[in-house]
Amino acid sequence: MDPLSLTPGPGIPHGLVIPAADLSERYARSSGPGGQGVNTTDSKVQLSIDLASCSAFTDTQRQRVLRNLAHHLNGSVLTVSASTQRSQLRNRNEARRRLADLLRQALAPPPPTRRATRPTRGSVRRRLAAKQRRSDLKATRQRPGAE
Repeated sequence: MDPLSLTPGPGIPHGLVIPAADLSERYARSSGPGGQGVNTTDSKVQLSIDLASCSAFTDTQRQRVLRNLAHHLNGSVLTVSASTQRSQLRNRNEARRRLADLLRQALAPPPPTRRATRPTRGSVRRRLAAKQRRSDLKATRQRPGAE
């Protein structure tokens, strides 16, 4: 098995290479496409990584990944499953791509906090004028009075 490479991006400025020793692959029979071959070939791929003991992460990255992927984890193990393709090789590539995407998103720093701003006087005036126009339009739809 090859190591998993993450390209440089937010949170990983120099990229990241996860050694093959930290990854674990399991194969199973898939319920996906493949006709009769589904019953005889192990085309489903489950790719797992123990994030707490992975040697590729710094302490800061490990904390960020564990916090951001907490709802995906079983203990500290992240497992990605792929069974959409008919061949095991394509499913292996799909599982590796999904794992890389999850880790890339989890390693990205949080966005900057929003600064509260007030609406401008013009935008308030336009909003109230639009509300008044809508109110006038709806008032024309009412049943005529007794006068």
